Amino acid sequence: MSKKKKQEKRKKQKYEGVFTSNKRGFGFVTVEGFEEDFYVPAKCVNGAIHGDTVKVEVLPPKGKGKGRIEVRVKKIIDHELKKTVGTFERVKSYGFVKPDDERLTRDIYVPLSESMEASTGEKVVCLITDYGSENKCPEGVVTEILGDANAPGTDILSLLKSRDIPTEFPEKVISEVKDIPDHVTEKEIKGRRDLRDVQMVTIDGEDSKDLDDAVSLSKEGDNYILGVHIADVSHYVREKTPLDKEALHRGTSVYLADRVVPMLPKELSNGICSLNEGVDRLALSCVMTIDKKGNVIDHEIFESVVNIDRRMTYTSVKKILVDKDKDEKKKYKELVPLFKLMEKASKAIRKEREKRGSIDFDFTESKLIVDETGKVTDIKPYEISVANKIIEDFMIAANETVAKDCFDKHLPFLYRTHGKPDPDKIETLSVFLKNMGHSLYKEPRDVKPKDIRKMLKGIAGTPEEAVILRLTLRSMQQARYTTENNGHFGLASENYTHFTSPIRRYPDLQIHRIIKEYLHKDLNEKRMGHYESILPDVAGKTSERERRADEAERDVEKMKKAEYMLSHIGDIYEGTVSGVTDWGIYVELENTVEGLVKASTLKDDYYRFIEASMELKGEHTGRIFSLGQKVRIQVTGANKGAGTVDFILSE
Repeated sequence: MSKKKKQEKRKKQKYEGVFTSNKRGFGFVTVEGFEEDFYVPAKCVNGAIHGDTVKVEVLPPKGKGKGRIEVRVKKIIDHELKKTVGTFERVKSYGFVKPDDERLTRDIYVPLSESMEASTGEKVVCLITDYGSENKCPEGVVTEILGDANAPGTDILSLLKSRDIPTEFPEKVISEVKDIPDHVTEKEIKGRRDLRDVQMVTIDGEDSKDLDDAVSLSKEGDNYILGVHIADVSHYVREKTPLDKEALHRGTSVYLADRVVPMLPKELSNGICSLNEGVDRLALSCVMTIDKKGNVIDHEIFESVVNIDRRMTYTSVKKILVDKDKDEKKKYKELVPLFKLMEKASKAIRKEREKRGSIDFDFTESKLIVDETGKVTDIKPYEISVANKIIEDFMIAANETVAKDCFDKHLPFLYRTHGKPDPDKIETLSVFLKNMGHSLYKEPRDVKPKDIRKMLKGIAGTPEEAVILRLTLRSMQQARYTTENNGHFGLASENYTHFTSPIRRYPDLQIHRIIKEYLHKDLNEKRMGHYESILPDVAGKTSERERRADEAERDVEKMKKAEYMLSHIGDIYEGTVSGVTDWGIYVELENTVEGLVKASTLKDDYYRFIEASMELKGEHTGRIFSLGQKVRIQVTGANKGAGTVDFILSE
């Protein structure tokens, strides 16, 4: 076929995909089978809005026909977006809603009769009734008024509503909870192993109220006997009840700056299901025998009743083990030997996991300090201490042990899987590493967890460590829930699940039911078939709910950081260059806030972006901005809605 005919054929091609809009008017269409999205120029959007399923036709190629495929929206097939959250504005005889989502580039017309008498400046939920066209605005009706845009808490409530995250429990759920006792009865204890005399503790953050895991530890010869005791939530949340259906609908608890949106009502999550200090609680226990090298050589899973000796915090355990704080050691003197033993066991488990290649993405997380109104008063790096690592190691050991146990028994199950990275993304990472003077030492298609781990160890402490960590994480697949046991690449684990947090994650609750039915010999052919039929849907829903929660948590953090920096306009800080692009340099402050110094504000020279070395270089002065460089900046602006912060260099 001649080149001309090929171009003619390409022109006539039509595809179907999902439209992603950009606040500047243009957009992209994701089409199955194509690695790269199609580009939609602003003049070719044809009234499509973010999330629409559209039919597009390919535009004639520009120049020599290289680069991204450009298309025109020919038809809107379906609207994914049904409602949005925004700010209401009243204009005499009508009103309109300005969407919070900047990807929705057009205001929504609202007749005053459909406005619920909303006032200018109030945040509202708007149901879209007419999606409009290229020459006509969308129309809608106000279905809920969230409050004044500047009122405490309205910002986070608006974000939750925009992501369709439930904030209230239905009446049927509230009614069901009233019938659940607030204490463990003798009848419920019958048939369970009594561990109330076994020394055990919970170790969590200071603010945690939903305590779903406790640990016990002893030594027998050279072996450790590690008990991981998990709240038996499935005893209270029965299948197909309103409580169960709502838990699946939510999928997970959502942890935000000033609040938690729980998967279960607080009467359960903070009450009868929480392993609170000094009270009897029902649990599902996994007790493991671990040799001195950190290998699990035996285990047992059973129903139990426990009574927690002390509710510990990461801070207290760190004070005891690292700071050798005399007052803290005196306060918990009966537990100090336990914590020392935990540290030894944890090191053995971690060493074995590292040996097989488990990858550690050591990112600095943020801790937002908020007052009673939800206003951020300070932002600090969140410290990961030896206590955090102890609990992480013990929980991973339990999750792997339970997953292998159920896999070996051929039970219908939910696994936590993490696929092998896409070779093309690893190739891109490999090229970048080479330009930075590093290497993966392996062909992209043969890369193993050990190779990633070795590379990350090699870049530790270098100026480019942070950006390489981010790029490596982006080259990984997302972990998800599946019914097939495909292994966990990041942990270099053949068997992995989520067993340890049934208060805040539905998959954990679901597999507790399966394990308990097996223990009670109730997992007959009919029940096996039942689980095999429902688990694929549970895996899909909970994976999607997890992504939704993660996005909400990230958005709130960015929003609150921007809000905090609004009160620091003009302040000068020292920061580290964390990213370099052709439009400017990103600078991260000691408090974890990241902002952009736009290239256009660098007035002393014209700067060119050198992609190979990730640098901005001045044409005349030769001045270079590169990763890891220390710079002084001044805060010039912040956009709370977009979650962005602007800096300029301060000489």
